[in-house]
Order: sequence, then C-alpha cells, then structure tokens
Amino acid sequence: MKTFDIPIFYRSPVITKIKNSRKISDPRKKDYSPTVLDFGPVQFLIARHFGFCYGVENAIEISYKAVEENPDKRIFLLSEMIHNPEVNNDLIRRGVRFIMETNGKQIIPWNELTPNDIVIIPAFGTTLEIEEKLASIGIDPLRYNSTCPFVEKVWNRAETLGMQDYTIIVHGKYTHEETKATFSHSKENAPTMIVRDMEETKKLGDYILGKISLEEFNEFFKERLSEGFDPLTDFIKIGVVNQTTMLATETQAIADYLRNVMLQKYGEENIKNHFADTRDTLCYATHDNQRATLGLLEEQADIAIVVGGYNSSNTSHIVELCEEKLPTYFISSDEKILSENLITHFNFHTQKELATKDFLPRNNPARIILTSGASCPDSIVDDVLQKLLSYYPGSKSVEEVIRNFN
Repeated sequence: MKTFDIPIFYRSPVITKIKNSRKISDPRKKDYSPTVLDFGPVQFLIARHFGFCYGVENAIEISYKAVEENPDKRIFLLSEMIHNPEVNNDLIRRGVRFIMETNGKQIIPWNELTPNDIVIIPAFGTTLEIEEKLASIGIDPLRYNSTCPFVEKVWNRAETLGMQDYTIIVHGKYTHEETKATFSHSKENAPTMIVRDMEETKKLGDYILGKISLEEFNEFFKERLSEGFDPLTDFIKIGVVNQTTMLATETQAIADYLRNVMLQKYGEENIKNHFADTRDTLCYATHDNQRATLGLLEEQADIAIVVGGYNSSNTSHIVELCEEKLPTYFISSDEKILSENLITHFNFHTQKELATKDFLPRNNPARIILTSGASCPDSIVDDVLQKLLSYYPGSKSVEEVIRNFN
C-alpha cells in the first residue's frame, strides 16, 4: 500500500514502533488482540488498529502540498479537512481558511473567492453542486482534491447500480459532509434516500411490505429523498451504501435486514434481481478499527481512554462500543487530563463536555485501554500515554518497555 509524506510531528516514536512490530508479526491482519504495554503498576492495552488511515494520510499529504506549492496565494478548505482539531488548527496557523463549518454554515461568502484562490476538497468529499459553484468562479475544484479513495469507491458503486436501475439507500448521518456528498453524487444516477439507523430502516421496510401508508412514508422521509423520488416504483431494486465512518456492523445489519425484506416481497429465486450485494464498499480502515476495538474489549480492563475530535463520527462509534463494557473517557488531547484526580471529557450523546473526579484506577496493576479515531495523530495518543503514565510512580520507563518492539 502507498505510503504518504506527512509532517513528522504527527508521528510518534512509541506508537509507530508498536504498529510496525504488529505489521511484521501479523502482516495479514488476522490477529485483532491488543498490544499490552506493561509498566508495572499500570498496563496499557493498545488497539491493534487505530489512528490515521489511508484516506486521512492522503488528505494530509495533499493539504500540506497545497500550502507548500502556493506560498503567495490565498488557500481555503471547504470545511474541516478531517475531524481533528490539532490537524485543522495547524493548517489554520499556516494561513489556510475555512469556507464553511462542518454543518454547512457559510463562513466566507462565495463572492469573496477569486479565480486565483486555491480551494482544497476535504477527505469527506463534497457535493457536485459545490464543485460546480467553484468551477463557475474559475477555481479548479479537483486540483487539490483530498477525497478519500474509499469514499469515491462508494460513489462509483452507487453510479454503477444506478445505471442498472437500482435505488440507492445511504446509511449515514444526514448532516455529515460525507453523507451529503454521497447523496449528491448518487442522485445523479439513481433515486436515492438516506437512513440514519436500524429504527429508520425498519420504517422503510414496513413501507416496502405495505405495513404503512405512502403518506406516512413521505412524511417520515421527506427531507431525505432525492428530487422526483417515487416510492411507488423506486423500491423494486435496491442497494445499500454507507457513510464510511459509520459502524460497519450496523451498515451490514441494515443491508441484511433490507435483503430479508426483499426476500419476503420477491422470494429467494428472484432476490438477485431486486437486491444488490454491496459489502465490498465497506471501508477497510473503519472495519479494522472497529474489529480492533472489539478485540480490546475481550480483555479485562478498568477504563478506556479514546482520543479524537469530538465531531469525529468514527471516533464516537469506538466510544460507543467501549461504553457498553466499561467506564470510557472521550478526550481530544492530553490537555483534557487536568490532574491524576480530574479529567474533562466529551459526552457525544448530549454533545457536552463534563468533568469526572478520581477517574484513574488504583488497583495494581491498573489496566487502561487506549485507542483513537482514524483522524487522530499518533503523537497525540503518545502524549496521552505519557501523561497517564506520570501518575503511576515506580513505573518502568517507556524506553525499557518498548525495547522489544524493534
């Protein structure tokens, strides 16, 4: 797989050494068990897969290349390049400005842009409408296009299915940039709708099987249907694609449920003519990170620390998995660990930050799960590990513990 040229300060000598060791010992990624770093009074369980994925490193390389190649031009990002504050803030310090917030709210009006400006498409991609807007200004929207190749794979599959008269069901969050982009690309070739979760999918299934009325369907999904969508004719053939940062298991469960709905309606002998198998569009990195999280949770641990941007969808799903088993603290950096007795962390359910006292386990040895989202630099995870370690007197040094990871 291609390697990317990203700033060295995003790397971590500790985490990188562990990851490289696991790649050598498990090149085919069959072992999802964690790496255990035993410092004596505290043990860290490090996930088999976490941190920057292929798409994120690709986006970082392109963004920094844009800055380097255009020292005398204004440089803009459509919105956050990835959902990590450290990375986005570093680009801001280098003069990059954001055109929109992640929710789509305009920060810089389109009429302030000129043909001489540089605009970077973020890793999530963007809509065809925005590409056309940039082109009308005289800006090449694809010159610095950092859209994740796996997102583009989803778009390509949706296009192929649309040309075969399938309707596309997008599993994603309605307001997420990637879902908006996928919806925009998909609707050019196929009737397209968005479902957020299994609950909404069951509502769709009820309509297909005639259990709810057309009026109830239209009222429930009215904001999530492509223009001209006809529920009376557009559910004869369907395929499911997803926002790549959603839980892969949830997307698969939604696809399996809808396949069963089509089985009930059309029978096993006709299923291939009514339901498309799209399992190959699930993002490998999201799948690996989530499988690695489940591998972590098979081990005995006291708490979990998950590091990442608070608006990162894939990170919130890792938090969600960990919360099912043990106390979990979602933090953006080591600065959220205020002392050995106090941590501020994010509750993604309420979208609020809160403080917890006496969060550190004091049994001997304490066992702490440590992982991060796909947009979090390894250096930040390293900082968190080092700070937590400082609260356990008598621990072995980092150098001693990682000596075997050569």
